[in-house]
Amino acid sequence: MRDLDLKSIGILFFYTVVIGILTGLGSSLFFYILNTSESFFLNYLGGYYPPLPGGESNGSATSQNLSPNWIIGLIPCLGGLLAGLVIYKWAPEAAGHGTDAVIEAFHRLRGIIRARVPIIKAISSAITIGSGGSAGREGPVAQIGAGLGSYMASTLKLSDRDRRLMVIAGAGGGIGSMFRAPLGGALFAVEVLYRDAEFEFEGIMPAIISSIVAYSVFSSFFGWGVLFDTPVYLFRHPLELFFYAFFGLLCVILGAFYVRVFYGLRDRFFKKLPVSNYLKPAIGGLMLGIVAIYFPQILGMGYGWIQLAIYGQMTIGLMIILVFAKIFATSFTISSGGSGGVFAPSLFIGAMLGGAFGQASHLLFPNIISQPTAFVLVGMGAFFAGVAKVPISSLIMVSEMTGSYGLLVPLMLSSSIAYLFSKRWNIYEKQVSDRVDSPAHLGDFVVDILAGLKVQDALNNRRKMVLIPQNMPLKKILTFITETSNSYFPVIDESKKMVGIISLDDIRHIMFEEGLSELVNAKDMATLEVITVTLEDDLQNALRKFTIKNIEELPVVDVEDSKKVIGMLTRRDVLVAYNNELLKRPLRSVLK
Repeated sequence: MRDLDLKSIGILFFYTVVIGILTGLGSSLFFYILNTSESFFLNYLGGYYPPLPGGESNGSATSQNLSPNWIIGLIPCLGGLLAGLVIYKWAPEAAGHGTDAVIEAFHRLRGIIRARVPIIKAISSAITIGSGGSAGREGPVAQIGAGLGSYMASTLKLSDRDRRLMVIAGAGGGIGSMFRAPLGGALFAVEVLYRDAEFEFEGIMPAIISSIVAYSVFSSFFGWGVLFDTPVYLFRHPLELFFYAFFGLLCVILGAFYVRVFYGLRDRFFKKLPVSNYLKPAIGGLMLGIVAIYFPQILGMGYGWIQLAIYGQMTIGLMIILVFAKIFATSFTISSGGSGGVFAPSLFIGAMLGGAFGQASHLLFPNIISQPTAFVLVGMGAFFAGVAKVPISSLIMVSEMTGSYGLLVPLMLSSSIAYLFSKRWNIYEKQVSDRVDSPAHLGDFVVDILAGLKVQDALNNRRKMVLIPQNMPLKKILTFITETSNSYFPVIDESKKMVGIISLDDIRHIMFEEGLSELVNAKDMATLEVITVTLEDDLQNALRKFTIKNIEELPVVDVEDSKKVIGMLTRRDVLVAYNNELLKRPLRSVLK
């Protein structure tokens, strides 16, 4: 490997390590602020102590108070008001679920994220979630990490491409650290950018390095365990696959409903409210609070309730109610302009659906479904895989968050079905279909398209080729070229073989020299070393030849005889062929 390559790799490694450290510290600070906010709003003001997941409660998921009073209905409204004031005064892009903002920054904003955004996102999300808003930590930490990566790249004056890689590294580090899922977080950052089965391959290693470092920093402060405490799950009954396949289809149906409600409330209700934007999160919080008086389980992230479902301590009826209550609660919170992620709510919805389905299946088929709570874990991964279009990272993240790898086969099946049958909708509306549709890669695909086209695809046969005999004097050449619009003229000998080429610039240099019009002939003026192409050459190679010599036309010669000229290829011909090919492809959003 060349020294230059080793140097570049070393610099990239150093940058991603630094981003990992900064992101780990940022995630830790956000986690602390979030816990403080929850202690103030829900515990102190509301007198409500929701259960915690096993990894954050010393193994206990019990709650001190599961019956809050009516005051709890007002706290999300208060939190929404404060968060709205913070967001719309200093950083409106911090509204919503955060991950979409990162996706848009990567594809359309050259990876640029304003320096204040991570700070405002952390504060507003901590207020929103801490006051009971139905949102999660994935969006905030993704935007915090991506913002740190963008700021670092801009400070170091890195290229747009490198800034985008730093954004990916920061987002992967943030998610990997917060959820104690370093591999899943890294893969999420490179997979969530696209709706189709596509990865941002160049960002995988920076995201993995950053995620490892950030995870290590975060876990040094808050422990190294997994987020959820789970029993040992084993997949040993092939007939269970039919149940997991059917469950994947249920995730598809519910996912479509979730996305429709989420964006329907935003576009048809909150956007049309005749009030200032900073008041809308308060209205959404009030709507959430009214529902929370009766079903407090929908407040906040709900990880503790997922833990209780894993323990089998929730009834089928309650879990079904919570599925739909959480969908509307999340829409009230985020669609109104509140700040938070959709990962936690999606896990909650999938877990409750899985818990209800698993228990019902166990009652009907006890000999087949022996571990009904396994569907809680499968539901977490499959539902998010479908709505977020991240089938690989979701199943890995769930496995890492639970420390349970015995359900990989059912997870793979349900997640694949949920993903494949939900192509028409997704919760991240800023995703693009694939790399071809990303403005970040438009320049890459110019080269790819040209490499797939031949010179024969671009050659304009209607343009008349002008050949000049090598013995033609300058005086006659001047008369000859006035009858054509060409700029380059191959010079041929008596057997019509090319011996050189003349350009208009060559002629202009001597056309006004006295006494030369009869003395100088075409061969005297010609450039003898001619750059040529054949009909079988690709247009990428032709464009490279145009660029090397900064010329506008190239002689096209016979494949078997490099001295036989059969046409002239111009730069314009290449551009026309490229545009024609581009219009044939379904790409098309990048051209808007």
